[in-house]
Amino acid sequence: MPAPPMRIGIVAHPAKPRAVELARQARLRLARSAEVLLTPETAAALGGTEPAEPLETLRADVLVAFGGDGTFLMALKHSDLPLLPVNAGTVGFLAEVDGDRPDQLAGALDRLLAGQYRLEPRMRIAAEIEGRRVAEAVNEVVIHTSQVAKMRLFEIAVDGVPTGRVRADGVLVATPTGSTSYSLSAGGPIVDPSLEAIVVSSLAPFRSPARSVVLDPFRTVGVQLVLPEKEGVVVVDGQTEEMVPAGGRVLCHRSPRAATFVRFGRPYFRRLQGTQILPWQDPAGPSPSDGSDLPPAP
Repeated sequence: MPAPPMRIGIVAHPAKPRAVELARQARLRLARSAEVLLTPETAAALGGTEPAEPLETLRADVLVAFGGDGTFLMALKHSDLPLLPVNAGTVGFLAEVDGDRPDQLAGALDRLLAGQYRLEPRMRIAAEIEGRRVAEAVNEVVIHTSQVAKMRLFEIAVDGVPTGRVRADGVLVATPTGSTSYSLSAGGPIVDPSLEAIVVSSLAPFRSPARSVVLDPFRTVGVQLVLPEKEGVVVVDGQTEEMVPAGGRVLCHRSPRAATFVRFGRPYFRRLQGTQILPWQDPAGPSPSDGSDLPPAP
């Protein structure tokens, strides 16, 4: 019996015309030999009448997302499917494919259909507020003040043992994937995402060095609001916000669920070239072909 057709989900930022147009092109190309599934918001933006499925219950082999990093993080928040991120926004550090390069997009979709890709797991961070689970982070968990321009006193504990206190705007707990996001702005290191680690940084610390600590991924990091009359806020991946009660504690630890990306072979540091993230400013020399231009699969 012939193998069933590949099932490919598509999600696009409905408010970005470029993302919607790229999703339209991808649906036409993929539908030639795969079963294409759309989320309700994407189907509405495309003006289609076919059945749609929410991300939370969508069953597919791969999910293709069109947008920027916010769209990709939203998709990973609601789905554990392997994600192929296609940049159609202004910021796309997580993207594997540049939507403004038609040949690259066409080649990526053809390789997807041919099974010529690999899956890259990325560590997530799970967080709890006073024992209550909140959304998991692909990039970072930020615990900060609930009032603009107001510092708080935070106590940091590792594996339940207090290690010190800091007055700051907040404390950031990041994954290696998130090390090139908000964590980088807080002075954190760039961590190869093939590693698993937890990066802890302070946001605008007062009379304390702006240094970060890199921990074993199986440590547990606790962040407590010390003053009992001062509440705070937890923000996960810039997507969700949760209040932290005065005197409350936030626990962060490695999640058993990985975020999975579809990759075609372009090395991580090649993707960072030209982003002004790496500390090496001189252009890199020629390197052997690595498939980064993604020619159409045979």
